Amino acid sequence: MSLNINNKEYWKSLEQLDGTPEFKKFLDSEFPDVADDSVDSAVSRRKFLTLMGASFALAGLTSCRRPVEKIIPYVIPPEELVPGVPVEYNTTMPFGAHAYGLTVRTYDGRPIKIEGNPAHPSTLGASNAFIQAEILNIYDPDRSKTVLQNGAERTWDDFVVAWRELYKKHADGRGEGLAIITSSFSGPTLARLAREFKRRFPKARWVVYEPITDENIHKGIKAATGRDLVPLYNFDKAKTVLSLDADFMLLENESIKQARGFAKGRRVSSNQDEMNRLYVVESALSITGASADHRIALPATRVGAFTAALAVKLLSLGVPVKGASQIDPQIVEHFNEKWLTAVAKDLASHPGESIVIAGRNQSISVHALTTAINSALGNIGATVEYRVVQDDFLPDAAELAKLKYDMDNGGVSTLIVLGANPKYDSPIELDFAKVEDVIHHGPHVDETARASSWHIPQSHFLESWGDANSIDGMTSAIQPMIEPLYADAKSTIEVLNMLARGEDARGYELVRQTWQTLLPRRTFESEWRKVLHDGVFKNRGRKFRPTVQQKGVTTALSFYPLTVDASDKDAIELVLQPSAHTYDGRYANNGWLMENPDPITKLTWDNAALLSPQTAKKLGVAKNDVIRITADKQSVNVPVWIVPGQANDVIVAELGFGRNAAGRIGDNIGVNLFKLRNQANSFVLPKVSIEKTNRTYQLAGTQDHGSMEGRPLVREASLKEYKEHPEFAKEMVEHPPLKSLWKEHKYDKGYQWGMTIDLNACIGCGACTVACQSENNIAVVGKEQVANGREMHWIRIDRYFTGDVNEPQVVHQPVACQHCEMAPCESVCPVAATVHDSEGLNVMVYNRCVGTRYCSNNCPYKVRRFNFFNYIKDYPETIKMAQNPNVTVRSRGVMEKCTYCLQRINEAKRKAKEEGRELRDGEFMTACQQACPTQAITFGNILDPDSEVA
Repeated sequence: MSLNINNKEYWKSLEQLDGTPEFKKFLDSEFPDVADDSVDSAVSRRKFLTLMGASFALAGLTSCRRPVEKIIPYVIPPEELVPGVPVEYNTTMPFGAHAYGLTVRTYDGRPIKIEGNPAHPSTLGASNAFIQAEILNIYDPDRSKTVLQNGAERTWDDFVVAWRELYKKHADGRGEGLAIITSSFSGPTLARLAREFKRRFPKARWVVYEPITDENIHKGIKAATGRDLVPLYNFDKAKTVLSLDADFMLLENESIKQARGFAKGRRVSSNQDEMNRLYVVESALSITGASADHRIALPATRVGAFTAALAVKLLSLGVPVKGASQIDPQIVEHFNEKWLTAVAKDLASHPGESIVIAGRNQSISVHALTTAINSALGNIGATVEYRVVQDDFLPDAAELAKLKYDMDNGGVSTLIVLGANPKYDSPIELDFAKVEDVIHHGPHVDETARASSWHIPQSHFLESWGDANSIDGMTSAIQPMIEPLYADAKSTIEVLNMLARGEDARGYELVRQTWQTLLPRRTFESEWRKVLHDGVFKNRGRKFRPTVQQKGVTTALSFYPLTVDASDKDAIELVLQPSAHTYDGRYANNGWLMENPDPITKLTWDNAALLSPQTAKKLGVAKNDVIRITADKQSVNVPVWIVPGQANDVIVAELGFGRNAAGRIGDNIGVNLFKLRNQANSFVLPKVSIEKTNRTYQLAGTQDHGSMEGRPLVREASLKEYKEHPEFAKEMVEHPPLKSLWKEHKYDKGYQWGMTIDLNACIGCGACTVACQSENNIAVVGKEQVANGREMHWIRIDRYFTGDVNEPQVVHQPVACQHCEMAPCESVCPVAATVHDSEGLNVMVYNRCVGTRYCSNNCPYKVRRFNFFNYIKDYPETIKMAQNPNVTVRSRGVMEKCTYCLQRINEAKRKAKEEGRELRDGEFMTACQQACPTQAITFGNILDPDSEVA
């Protein structure tokens, strides 16, 4: 069953490695009999998904968002707009204190596809799965639609009247008894209004709260440097990288830019090239760890001690790490000294060309010491830069604790919550019952909204005006693509303006007021339109080259110890991390993300207690067994999933599940692990108790789907082997000569389309899968159908393990239709529904397909998907707004597969034909290619010798 190349054995799961009966049974049932469309209620609950979509309101469907404030439905359309012809606009997606520049494609004023803005420093033209999924979020049918007062429908005007009474009351007391909780933000307009609110209500308490917070990073850097600074990492300049429990390529902030920079150092175009080197120390196997050249699995509580040992080792090599002299040198003995010495020597031999990065889960002392190490290595100012934080709006758990104290003791009469959901995800239980008036502003009637006296719907950023600063300080505009779907929905700046001034104003006016201070007054209008056109204002934040202070580092090391008590050998620690599906819960109602397999575990539709094989054996549990985890008298029941490569005696679990007010997709899915957190232990709980419940829960993973049945798909070699045998991939497998059943095209004229994927650059993040789903109207099928192997994705990312079960290496392999010239699918189709055209594309004729699935059985790559059920029949009206009009929306009974985005090819060909020329290389990109953060995918005309793909 396993692949064997160059004496390497590849396996997708422990079940495949062991050849268990369950694995064999799944393989035998991969192509079951055609299903009946009458399904039981359990299936129907997920058929919605289908329900992915939006509301019934169609406001704005015939409107086109132009760079002016007023939306005018065009009975007589503007001259530059042709119905059915897409128009692209640049905007910005705010994400906490970060911002991601986007280019959004609209059809007749209806946004249907998101790409990265090449001019924005945080996206560089690429995106990630979260960005791609925002198209589904704007059309979410469960979005909040009206203002509510104690659950009863009201209007925005009703709230304005109520707030003006409260405004007068709190203004007279200069904000006494008034408190506000906001999520992190970076926009200059929000910052301006926040400062105005503070001036108007100086005694009010302002708390910035994020459930997934970088607070330890900020405080660690401040401890070492004395300044509030934000780090910027230039991975493209680094030859050696050490990651300390930091998944910097996926779940840490700025992952797109960081993955792009890292991948640049992995590219090999000839056997003379060199590659960067990545060392990873982590508790959970991440996609960053999967890309590592050298990796060790350590409990999260021991990463601090490893950092200390590294500092001591560097000091012994002559690298003057401040604070290292205060650390007991015997700490080195607790780790593999050979591995530690190799890392230290590699870092020391690349001064100014290395990066040491620690994850947000690690303590303040780890971040302080990491800052000192980067400084000693000469990285600051080269591979690591810092930007000064202009406004004091950073998350602070201590401020949340003070707010709770005030609320519990009657010190808060009015609480305002903007964009946060603390009733679900706060580590501190906030008792709203003791607050007279609670005002909530958010996109859903979520857990916090249900406990509030007033709820105001939040507009989506694709239907709002605003602005945001990128990580390096570049300011960009947020401009709407569509009129708000719901009249009462307000942007955060509109709500905050009402709170600060007691006045109603449009977001457009508020943003322009801010930008009049940023742009030259004489040329404001032309400069403003240029910003809207480009999506960015090419300013930069103030960079700062800090000096690391010995006293600051040693104080942090003494106040936040790097080591923990390891005397209890039976202790099990719990590590909580953001989810690739839901992040912190904000994407819980998004079907695209819920069904996109986790890059490492390949789980969908659930979170789980992730255990190493050794820990599972120690606890006496197997996959799908339910265990009870208890911490500080709080308990949750979680199903088990076993992951090779994870640290022993550690349970890793994703946050963001277990919602009860997310919507029809996210409600009651998975387990809420936030309830185990408290302010003291944050995301790492050093010791939890575990009990077996003697129950099981079926999880839906895709790791065994699309089995290659022993065919050699993965072909890899070391850099040394590649230099000696550059054609190793071809030499590994001898392919028998192919003979066609009929006369084939010569494929030597015109366009011949082909795709390459650089597996050195691919990190397995899955952005391409969601981008393809968005572009090609691919249905979500739900957990039960995924468990049956019936997910509809046109491109899958296989994850293979190789080597020792406890310390495996990982290989990612994206697999889509190969558009074979002598395609085995064509020879078995009885109705010629799958045919090859003269441009090298294997195309599907949907109205011919009768669903025999012979082609799928005969496909060696298992990349054809059969549409078992009529997922589209129950689409609400607005989910249709998310559909690409250039792609057929398929019903049940047809085969689907990758088309190389034929609609994009044809659109570019038509434009070239109108201009009387041939297509130029790079003139268009497939959806997966455009989304890929590492530029691993290349597509084009292979007959053009100058094309990148050739």
